[in-house]
Amino acid sequence: MEYINTKGIVLSTMKYKESSVISRIYTEKLGLRSYLVHGVRSSRNRKTQKAALFQPLNLLDLQVTERPLKELQQIKGGNILYPMLDCRTNIIKGSILLFLTEVLSKVLKEEQENPTLFLYLQQSLIIFDKLQKHFANFHLQFLLNLPDYLGLTINEAKSLYTEQRIHDHPELDKTINQLLQTPFDEYIPLNQQQRSEVLDHIIRFYQYHFQSFDYPKSLEILKEVLSA
Repeated sequence: MEYINTKGIVLSTMKYKESSVISRIYTEKLGLRSYLVHGVRSSRNRKTQKAALFQPLNLLDLQVTERPLKELQQIKGGNILYPMLDCRTNIIKGSILLFLTEVLSKVLKEEQENPTLFLYLQQSLIIFDKLQKHFANFHLQFLLNLPDYLGLTINEAKSLYTEQRIHDHPELDKTINQLLQTPFDEYIPLNQQQRSEVLDHIIRFYQYHFQSFDYPKSLEILKEVLSA
């Protein structure tokens, strides 16, 4: 058994027995791993507060075990790398975070390190939490750029479309190209219909290229919150 220090991004956490959890975490050094964390939900345990560490898309510093041929590894120590405070209190950011958690859980499957992908995820999430305005397009920009780190590329609007397009849609193409070329913190004025149209094409792209990518359950909640 080996002990490894690594950063990690929480994808999901489920209760296990009376006081433990199983958490799926995308790590910087090991790729995707599932960890059994003992005692974090026990009211008699001083570590009760550590259950909060394993909220979706938390960024963590971890010490973990790595045992060959074991499906479940263990976490020996962990701390928050960056507190996603604004995302936990802002309902719009929280809805975007919920949606992105679901998408990432469907597409992150690698059980090996991918440091450039991890860095993209980490930096993007920190930028998102720090944005104080104009963040309603973040999920579009994030998902348009993510395939670049997964062996695919969307370098212009036509790369996104999965169906043959009989008619040209110059306004849609312009919007997608803007989203691809603009940093997260620069404002792009889009209405809800434009966002919804772009997002529908993004979902089709992911369904086409990623096996077993079904329609995200949180998508309708996100659209409702953004249209409010």
